[in-house]
Order: sequence, then structure tokens, then C-alpha cells
Amino acid sequence: MIQIFKSSSEENSTLELLDNIENGCWINIVAPSDEELILTSKKTGVPLDFLKAPLDDAETSRIDIEDNNIIVIVDIPFTEMEDNSLTYDTYPLAIIYTETELITVCLKNSKVLTDFINGKIKTFFTFKKSRFILQILNRISTYYLLYLRQIDKKSLMIEKRLHKSMKNRELIQLHSLEKSLVYFSTSLKANEITLEKMLKLDMIQKYEDDKDILEDVIIENKQAIEMTEIYSNILASTMDFFASVISNNLNIVMKVLASVTILMSIPTIMGGIYGMNVTLPFQESPYAFAIVMMMTVGICALVAFILFKKDMFN
Repeated sequence: MIQIFKSSSEENSTLELLDNIENGCWINIVAPSDEELILTSKKTGVPLDFLKAPLDDAETSRIDIEDNNIIVIVDIPFTEMEDNSLTYDTYPLAIIYTETELITVCLKNSKVLTDFINGKIKTFFTFKKSRFILQILNRISTYYLLYLRQIDKKSLMIEKRLHKSMKNRELIQLHSLEKSLVYFSTSLKANEITLEKMLKLDMIQKYEDDKDILEDVIIENKQAIEMTEIYSNILASTMDFFASVISNNLNIVMKVLASVTILMSIPTIMGGIYGMNVTLPFQESPYAFAIVMMMTVGICALVAFILFKKDMFN
């Protein structure tokens, strides 16, 4: 899918949807076909490798310059529904700066960019390309922070449910959140290197305000990295805690089962002894059965008392 937008004027930031590429426009490409990429490359002069780079979900964050084209690849956060549960992941987004237009390429439709399309971001203009790039980067940092807070709240809710009942579903959800934080941490650290490299670009050095905005974005990115590390440590300790609780509960169950097994083995032993074809005490007595049963109950009671004293039933 290819969409071409352009701001109406410097006084009006309303986006107009165009049919053809014009100077100062924004070309938004989402999950494109090979034909769409080739067509865009021919019309804009952007290398095909630049357009294809973000379509590999393993592409790392970086900056590359070829001729007058600058590509900035950053990882952006995504949310997806998986098994009726919200999961978090990251995908690469390419922002390509040319002399006449700005191009964004991504595997999936992102809230970061749809916020600009739907008019949620005011005072942005497609022809102010360097400022527009910084506003996109700022929006990415905002969503990272938003999703990190969501992950924290979600982990607290799951933890509360785990206190009431130990179920595999909750543990799997915690593990999923822990994986999401690993993805976020890796992507944010890669983005940090890219953002710091951007400070050296001529298009950023040209305007002092742009430089200040980029420094603010870098600060927010570092804040997101710190939050990710804190939440990762909390989740890891929570998982370790519940793993210890589960192991302890298993030990208690095994201890009780062992105690019950010992008690049940006593009547079996007594029955086996008095079932042998040899001369045994009380076998001539008319009260032999009652005596044997009383002896069995007495031994069971004594063993149960000893096990109870040793806390084997708790």
C-alpha cells in the first residue's frame, strides 16, 4: 500500500491525499509489493535496497547515506493479539530523506504514523522534512513509554491473579511480557546509537531547534531504556518468586503423600504377616482379629503422631 500526503500550506497543517508524487510530499509505504517498490524507486530515485531494508523484521537500527538520500532505520513498538492476549513486539521502520520528499516504509501499519494521518499530531508539515523526522522519532519514544506502562500494569494484574491460584496461563502471560521487554530493551539500545549518530547529520545541525528536539528524544529514549530494565528486573524476580512457590507447594504435596503412604503401608504389613502359614501370636485366640486390628490401629496412631510432630502433614 502506498499513500502520498502533503500539507496544505504553512498556515494549515491539514493533510491532502495526492495521486502523484510532488515536492514536499510524504510517501507512506506499508507492506508493499515488489512492483510498488520498483515504481517508487524509479519515481523518487531512491535505491531499491533502501526501500527493501525495513521489510526484513531482523533489520537493525542504523543510518546510511547514498548520494543525496539518507535512510534512518529505527525499531518501533507494536501490539498484537495472540491467543486472546495482547502481546508486544518491535518492527523496523525506515525513514528516507530525499531532496524533494520524505518516505516511510514499514512491514505493518503503525499507530506512530496513523496518528499523523488522522490529525492527532498538530503543527507538523510534510515539507519540513527534518522536523517531521524528529516528530516521528518523538512519537516512537512516546509509544515505547506508553506500552512500558501498560506492561507494568498488566504484570501487576497477572501477579494478583497468581496470588489466588497458580495456573499455567498466568505464568505463560508473565513469560510473554518478559520476552516483550527483552525485545524493547534490544530495540531501544539500538535506537539510542542511531539517534546519537543523527546529531552529526547536516540536516539536524542546520537548525538549533531541531537539535534541541533530537536531544529531548534521546533523553526520552534513555528513560524508556531505564524503565525497561527496571520492569525486566521486577518481572524476572516475580517469575523466580513464583517458581520457588510452586516448587515449595510441590514439596509439601510430596511430603503429605509420603506420610499417607507410610501410614497405609502399616495395615498392609500387618495383614501380610498374619496371612503367613506359620505359628503366630494370638492365632488360637477367638479375639485374634480384634487384637491384630487394635495393634494395627495403635501402631498407625503412634506413627501418625510422630509424623505430625515432625510437621509432615503441613
